[in-house]
Amino acid sequence: MQKRLLVLAAGILQVPVIKKAKDMGIYVIAADGDANAVGLQYADKAVVVNITSEEDVLRVAREERIDGVIHPCSEVSMNVMGRLNEELGLSGITKLQAIRATNKHLMREAFERGNAPSPKSFCFEDANKAWKCFCKELPKDGILKPSRNSGSRGIAKIQKGLSEVQFVELFNRAREKSRDKSVMLEQFVEGPEFSVEIIAWNGEVNVLTVTDKKTTEAPYFVELGHNQPSCFPQYTVDSIKDAAVAGVKALGVMNCACHAEVKVQNGEAYIMEIGARLGGDFISTELTHLSTGVDMVAAAINCALGIAPCLEPSEEKHGVYIRYFCPKPGKLVSIQNAEVLDDSRVYLWEIYHKEGDMIPEVTSSLCRSGHVIVTEETPQKAIALAERLINEVKMETV
Repeated sequence: MQKRLLVLAAGILQVPVIKKAKDMGIYVIAADGDANAVGLQYADKAVVVNITSEEDVLRVAREERIDGVIHPCSEVSMNVMGRLNEELGLSGITKLQAIRATNKHLMREAFERGNAPSPKSFCFEDANKAWKCFCKELPKDGILKPSRNSGSRGIAKIQKGLSEVQFVELFNRAREKSRDKSVMLEQFVEGPEFSVEIIAWNGEVNVLTVTDKKTTEAPYFVELGHNQPSCFPQYTVDSIKDAAVAGVKALGVMNCACHAEVKVQNGEAYIMEIGARLGGDFISTELTHLSTGVDMVAAAINCALGIAPCLEPSEEKHGVYIRYFCPKPGKLVSIQNAEVLDDSRVYLWEIYHKEGDMIPEVTSSLCRSGHVIVTEETPQKAIALAERLINEVKMETV
């Protein structure tokens, strides 16, 4: 009998999951609160529903007699997915695990209990209490971030010497972006940042690859690019993997994809956070498949359906890099030389804006203006090619 999969959210990042499930012969029900969500057109059935409402989505799931549910590349409906898994006896994380995996404070507590290496952190709703803690408990710089959000939204580095007025302004900005109106104050870990792509299945934590990140400078640290495999020495990669595995085990999630974020300072790897889902920015949906030959999307879909995932390479491995367009803020007056992207090594590209649009300052991942994904023999060659293409495409603003 044909399996039936509910995909929660149907934006651009969910399209590869919807298409892959269809290719696997699965009946796909895509649900989104936006009737114009681009992914709805690719599903067998499109449902417009508030995907953050447990009762509304549970009703849809029962009506559609689903065999599994997946919420890829996003966190807004993780609790809903956990509730469905529990009530309908489906494979995947529970609601409690979903809550823990989307609340950075609860996640940090789980890391501490499980002895997973993570930075010192505190959680506040009150800016004045957070300021006093920053002055007393953190001898060096810190980070403010929403307790519940993703995509670099609301994150800011806070340096010693910052005034209380400046601190409160950044705290309030993070609080506005937090779905539970609480803010994490963390020790700042100085060093390169990575992500780790994982399939957790049947008690085993399987690391597929480590991704190097390119970000903007302080205070926002917005992700500008990702390459696979990592260009760092193997001993560094091994320490990153160890920290990520420890984090997944401490969090207690299983039968799902995981996207772990790790930083390395003075040779020590620190687990920053873990998403119990496919990673965004096309990392899990495109890059991992291209660099490892393992179809991570198909593996995550099978996990959701309670089917053992295939983690053996099925295709050729490449060096791969995604780079985001981030032109100067202002009114976009022209896009020139985009024809250079017509290159056999360019796997996928898109410019999100048209002439006349206003280009914002890059303060979160939502502010980026386009992307290009390239493949090459090595990640180093892929990085060089993508950086050249980004510079050759001229997006002029005034």
